[in-house]
Amino acid sequence: MSSLIESLSQKALDAGIPFGVHIDLTWRCNERCIHCYLDHEDAAELTLAELRGLLDRLADAGVFFLIFSGGEIFLRKDLEQIVAHARARSFDIKLKTNALLIGHEEAAWISRLGVHQVQVSIYSHRPEIHDAITKVRGSLERSLRAIARLRGLGVRVVIACVLMKQNAGDYEGVQRLAADLGVEFTLDPTITPHLDDYHSLRELNIGRDELASLFHNQALTGNADICAPPPPVDDDVLDSSPCSAGHTSCYVSPHGDVWPCVQFPIVCGNVRDSDFLDIWNDSPQLHEVRGIRARHLTTCSACGHVGTCTRCPGLAYMEGSMYGPSSADCEKSFARTGIPSENMRRKAAVPGQFDGQRLVQIAIPHGQA
Repeated sequence: MSSLIESLSQKALDAGIPFGVHIDLTWRCNERCIHCYLDHEDAAELTLAELRGLLDRLADAGVFFLIFSGGEIFLRKDLEQIVAHARARSFDIKLKTNALLIGHEEAAWISRLGVHQVQVSIYSHRPEIHDAITKVRGSLERSLRAIARLRGLGVRVVIACVLMKQNAGDYEGVQRLAADLGVEFTLDPTITPHLDDYHSLRELNIGRDELASLFHNQALTGNADICAPPPPVDDDVLDSSPCSAGHTSCYVSPHGDVWPCVQFPIVCGNVRDSDFLDIWNDSPQLHEVRGIRARHLTTCSACGHVGTCTRCPGLAYMEGSMYGPSSADCEKSFARTGIPSENMRRKAAVPGQFDGQRLVQIAIPHGQA
């Protein structure tokens, strides 16, 4: 994040302004990805008129960044009108898509309207792997054609690769593919749990050794310091807010529900029933989220990783408590440093939680931490 954006974000936090909002325009999709956390029903999506009204209220509230996602957003026949209205209100816009429906006409209006970024999901450089994950034959070829169209018009494109067991060995190939296409690349090793069943997709997560290799691959991270042991925990760390969710950002579902984040499914209100700013300012759920500091976290407040962990309160909430640990992020901290989290230590002390070899520290050669 640039120093300017960091400064603006801090000012938004101090003023209680929502700096960025993520809106899912639909949960319908033309792919059936094996790791998807959504149900693809289309009941009661916000209409174009409702979305225009919401965008006006977001602009009045001071929102700057907008993410439009889904589902597959290009299944909305009114997507161009939605984006045009958002651009007329001067939002910085990011689109998340599989790009299967981006033809020449769609690429042209994306470029004309000045969309800041289009993020396209690519899971492998090999069609047989990517298409098996999306369950749509030919999907890799179609997505790559769309990326080429967008790049030909000067649109900024980011390839996003969610890593799972099925494509664990392919991320370097996807990274090279992105370089060949002249686009950016991002990698996410976390599988978001299904909204209705926390445990349903966990078996897709990559193993601990594979996760460690990611964090120790400087071609990916560009920063060896992330693997260093965490610094001592002080009062500044314990008094810090664990996440921006609900503080400077939030999520709106296709049906108008407001959550702190797309991975934090606690309903704080609905924009069909209440004004967005009233929800933002007065929701008891958002007030509770905003009141949480690191020192309030059960287990995590006693963990040496608390100041450097990527702990997601939404994943913690789906695991059992927004005040508790996120096991997926404990795994990341352990993979980075070789030092078990407090949550892992406590589970290891309970018979049956871990086998005898899972909690062995990873040996990091001197000079590579």
